Amino acid sequence: MAMASSYAIVETGGKQYRAEKGASLVVEHLRAGEGDKVTLRAVMYRGDKDVVVDGGELEKVKVEAVVAEHLRGPKERIFKYKAKKGYRRRGGHRQELTRLEVTDVRMLTRKPAA
Repeated sequence: MAMASSYAIVETGGKQYRAEKGASLVVEHLRAGEGDKVTLRAVMYRGDKDVVVDGGELEKVKVEAVVAEHLRGPKERIFKYKAKKGYRRRGGHRQELTRLEVTDVRMLTRKPAA
């Protein structure tokens, strides 16, 4: 896959991801239906020539994605054990995830209306 010249680092669910046009991201579960458009919050943007990390300028960065699917992560096994006490607890966890297809990463000329 060729590297896009412009990309943004976006934050969602307490984690940061590199978003470029055409990329597919698996992020923490988002409350949006499949096929819905979501806008992601950029914390950094790299254009063809410049790098933007300033808060006011970042509000001009637009990162749009479409919810491709909701899925669940692999099962994590959880086992608690206390030695010599006959205490054992077994559990599991599967994280709810959302796959996003990034449709647009661009810098607007002016601030979008809030």
